[in-house]
Amino acid sequence: MRRLIAALAALACTACASYAPPKPWEKGDLAKPSMQFDYDRLDARYTDHVYASKEMATGGVAVGGGGCGCN
Repeated sequence: MRRLIAALAALACTACASYAPPKPWEKGDLAKPSMQFDYDRLDARYTDHVYASKEMATGGVAVGGGGCGCN
């Protein structure tokens, strides 16, 4: 029974996966401002300010590197 559930879970996960990159005509939809993580720059700056004020720390909101110490 566990193997059946594991097989169905693996099938469900791979059924949603897409290995093809987006087509040129699909890139217009991905470039819309609503598709960005922080499409409202003023709101993102305000959120960062509130976080820094409450946590008494700055930075750490962007990716800094891979952990190899080269940056």
